Amino acid sequence: MRSFLLTVLLISSLHANAGPDEALLAAARAEQQPMLDSLAEFCAIETGSREPAGLQRLAQLLMKRLDQLGGEVELIAPTEVYRMEDTPEQPGAMVRATFRGNGTRSVLLLAHMDTVYPSGSLARQPFQLRGDRAYGLGILDDKQGLALVLHTLALLRARGFDDYARITVLFNGDEEISSPASRALITRLGAEHDAVLSFEGTGREAISLATSGIAAVHLDVRGRAAHAAAVKGAGVNALDELAHQILQTRRLFSNDDDISLAWTQARAGEARNMLPPTASADADVRVRRLADFERVEARLRSTMAEQLLPEARLEMRFERRRPPMEATLPSRMLGAAAVAIAAELGHRLELVTEPEGGGTDAAFAALQAKGPVLESLGLRGGGAHGSQTEYVRVDSIVPRLYMAAKLIQTASRK
Repeated sequence: MRSFLLTVLLISSLHANAGPDEALLAAARAEQQPMLDSLAEFCAIETGSREPAGLQRLAQLLMKRLDQLGGEVELIAPTEVYRMEDTPEQPGAMVRATFRGNGTRSVLLLAHMDTVYPSGSLARQPFQLRGDRAYGLGILDDKQGLALVLHTLALLRARGFDDYARITVLFNGDEEISSPASRALITRLGAEHDAVLSFEGTGREAISLATSGIAAVHLDVRGRAAHAAAVKGAGVNALDELAHQILQTRRLFSNDDDISLAWTQARAGEARNMLPPTASADADVRVRRLADFERVEARLRSTMAEQLLPEARLEMRFERRRPPMEATLPSRMLGAAAVAIAAELGHRLELVTEPEGGGTDAAFAALQAKGPVLESLGLRGGGAHGSQTEYVRVDSIVPRLYMAAKLIQTASRK
C-alpha cells in the first residue's frame, strides 16, 4: 500500500505541470462518435429493474462487445439475494468480463444496466441529440457508464496497454433497487482488486470519494376495527398509533448532522366510518458512517416501545439498503491523480469527500477494499429519473474518456 501511495504521489506531481498526452487525447476525440453510437444503441433497449427481457437483451449485447475487446466474458445468474421489501423474485443477471495483462495490479470497473423507467417509456423518451446534449432513456443513469467503460477499454487496447495483472468489468442489472443480487459479488471483487473505479454520471465537474448509506424503515401497526361512533374501547385505532409513532420519531435525529430520517409514505383505513384495523408507513434514512445504522435502529426500537395505545401491535423492519462510503487515504491519493489529469486538459476537478445524500454500488466494493475506490467517473449531465429530461453533455465525453484511461494506467502501476 505504501509503495502504491508513493507512486500516486509521484504521478500526481508529474501530471501537475504536464500538458496532455496528445496521442491519447486524439484517440479519445476519435472515440466520441463511436461512443455516441453506443449510447443510441443502449438507450434503444428498455432495461427497467423489473424488465428481464430487456436486461437480458442488453446483457447479451454487452457480452458480445466485451468479447470483441478481448475479455473472458460470463453471464452470472443471481444466487445470493438480499431480500428487501421491493426485491423482485428474479433480479437481473450480471455481466462480468476479465482482461488479463502482464502487470501486477488489478482494477475493477463498475457500471449498471438497469434504469428506473417502467415498460413503454421508450416511445416517449427516444435517443436524440439536441445541441451539446444527448437525451435518452437512462442515458445518464447509467447507460453512459456502460459505454464509457467499453470505449475506455477500446482506447487502452488500441494503444497496446497491458501493464495490469487483471481488469475486471462488472455490469449489474439491479442497482436501482439497491443491488440485492449483486452486492455480495461487488463486495468480494472490491476486496480482490487494488483499485475500484465506478462510472455513475455526475451533475458537475467532480468525482466522489464518499457517499451516503441508505436504510429503509417499514412500520406496520395492527389494531382492531370498530364503528367510528362505537363506544370508547370498542376498537383500537391503528392510524392513531401510527401517527403517534411518526410524530415521536420524526425529530429523533434533527440535531445530528450525520443522520437524516424522513417519513415518506403512509397507508391506513378501509372506510370513512370505520376505525382502521391496520396502518403502515415507510421512512427513508441516510447515514454517513456504517456504525450509524446500529444507532438508528436501536433508537427507533427504544422510542417505539412508548405506545399511545398499548393494545396495538407494532412490527418495525429496518432494511440496510446501501452502506455509506467514506473517503480513505488511498482514495484521496488516487483522487489527487484524477485532479491532476483533469488539469492537463485545463479543467478544475472537484473531489467530493463528504456524502451528499446519494448512495452507490461503489460503497459495497469499499466495504472490504484495501485500495482506492472512486465514484462518479461517468459523463456530466442532468435530469436523471425524469420524464424526457435525462441527458448527458457531449462535451464531457472526450475529457472523461481521457481521465478514465489515465486513471486505469495510474492504478495499474506498481
